[in-house]
Amino acid sequence: METMLKIGGVAVAAALCAVLLKEKAGPFALVVALGAAAMILAMALGAAEEVTAVVSELQTMAGLSPAVVAPVLKAVGISILTHLAVQVCKDAGEGGLAAAAEAAGTVLALCAALPLLRAVLDTVEELL
Repeated sequence: METMLKIGGVAVAAALCAVLLKEKAGPFALVVALGAAAMILAMALGAAEEVTAVVSELQTMAGLSPAVVAPVLKAVGISILTHLAVQVCKDAGEGGLAAAAEAAGTVLALCAALPLLRAVLDTVEELL
């Protein structure tokens, strides 16, 4: 909760600065927004480490293979990064670039999930 309040404050302050800068110095507005985004991601990194630790603990408790858990985490990471890239491209007015980034993210997430599909198929094959 406390971290989200800080993140919200940074986001609102940066958005206000970007709006004011757009009128007089357009390119700097994007730089301010990107800087704020980097700061927000750094602030959220601690939470990501906690999530990774809990997932690792659950993996151990459930006896899951890393071949099952790793692809899911990779696909989630790719999804988050793709979403951020798409939004930055849209904010910069580059809709075509945003669409390309979105398509690439989709393909890469599918590629990251392939080992999971292989593990499922291997399990089904063992059952038959």
